[in-house]
Amino acid sequence: MDILTKSERSHRMSLIRGRGNRTTELAMVKLLREVGAKGWRRHVTITLKAAKETKARKTRPDFVFLRQRVALFVDGCFWHGCPWHSPVSRHNSPYWREKISSNRVRDAKQRNRLRRSGWFVIAIWEHSLQDQNKAAVSRRILAALAKNHRES
Repeated sequence: MDILTKSERSHRMSLIRGRGNRTTELAMVKLLREVGAKGWRRHVTITLKAAKETKARKTRPDFVFLRQRVALFVDGCFWHGCPWHSPVSRHNSPYWREKISSNRVRDAKQRNRLRRSGWFVIAIWEHSLQDQNKAAVSRRILAALAKNHRES
């Protein structure tokens, strides 16, 4: 049972900002600069309209390489439900299970829409940006950029 009202909880949640997180987005900025990746932009809104949908949908990947049509998402282990590192909250666990589950559903829909529109989508977990994993992440990103550069 939540001790806050729905409006109080909503207000507190609205104060949490996703940009500038040093373990996710800022770590990715540093990595992209280290490997010399060029042409990326942060938080570009992409408007997509699928054939079967009546209205256009907007999505905003964490990083976008417009020329190569590569969308890069950096998922925090807690907010996106990492299978290895997402903790189960002891307080109000039904709320958090639902919240993280809805985040995962939203993520899947956005990424599928991008793929159907011809974008190459890369999703990187927060824990993959630790030093021991950076080389593999770098290779994955650079390979996607090289592949999509040849096709554009």
